[in-house]
Amino acid sequence: MTHKQHPIGTGFTAASTVDDVLTDVDLTGTNVIVTGGHAGLGLQSTRALSKAGASVTVGSRYPDRAAAALDGIERVEVGRLDLLDPASIDDFVTRWLEPGRPLHVLINCAGLPAPGELVRDTRGYEAQFATNHLGHFQLTLGLLPALRAARGARVVNVTSGAHRLSDIRWDDPHFDSGYEPVLAYAQSKVANVLHAVELDRRWAEDGIRGYAVHPGVVVGTALNSSGGEEALRAQGLIDESGRPVIDPDRGKKAPQQGASTIVFAATSPLLAEIGGVYLKDNDISPVDDEPRPLTADDIPSEVMSHSIDPHSAQRLWELSEQLLKA
Repeated sequence: MTHKQHPIGTGFTAASTVDDVLTDVDLTGTNVIVTGGHAGLGLQSTRALSKAGASVTVGSRYPDRAAAALDGIERVEVGRLDLLDPASIDDFVTRWLEPGRPLHVLINCAGLPAPGELVRDTRGYEAQFATNHLGHFQLTLGLLPALRAARGARVVNVTSGAHRLSDIRWDDPHFDSGYEPVLAYAQSKVANVLHAVELDRRWAEDGIRGYAVHPGVVVGTALNSSGGEEALRAQGLIDESGRPVIDPDRGKKAPQQGASTIVFAATSPLLAEIGGVYLKDNDISPVDDEPRPLTADDIPSEVMSHSIDPHSAQRLWELSEQLLKA
């Protein structure tokens, strides 16, 4: 399989921050949507993009909570968005499209951590797949007119190195035959990558490019802080005193480092002619299909072939359209 997963030598590193990648970048007049942009890596991205001049709309399930977290950040508005509720997604899209604004950047950042037991939405869909992928897929399709109107737009899906742990469970995507939380999360992250690959193939001629981003492991985000101190210590994410371990070369990052690749994907001119790729550490990831265990000293996160397979990407897009119609 030929692919575009070759590092391009951006000059940035795993240790680069949002301020580093946005140096001399002027986003005045740029409209951005960030789902979950009021917390964790989403908040870091919102703050950095606003600082560079962008106007940012944050989609949140809890608008009042989001507004409080975003207080003091310029050019930011909040819209209610529940990615588990198709009607809420449609309402958000309708409200955003009404003024006729172009959308230059859509950052699909919000994510659902693995619940301790199987959770389904009202359609019977497994909640992580429904939130992390299907909700964002529906949102992206709905915002297509605004993305086209930008005459040069980017869609950034925040994924995870966990994509290495599972392919799409084509015969049982909703875990009807038995729930495995880690595999459910991994499947949703594979879906984020495949979504970006197929989006880029379908929409690049309209000037819309797709990217999937692995931000690294950032202690303090909802997705990386479950399990308590004992689990975090065993993973080498906090030290004996409970302080976060910052070691970006090993994938353990401070929040501004974790958000940097998201912002890089959203804005870097180095990607102007490249799309449909998986990024990590502010560059395009090489492919690594060698199975490697997750340890305290090694957090494998390079992209694997199954997550960028064009046939799987097309198949998932078609499956997702069917699931939205059901």
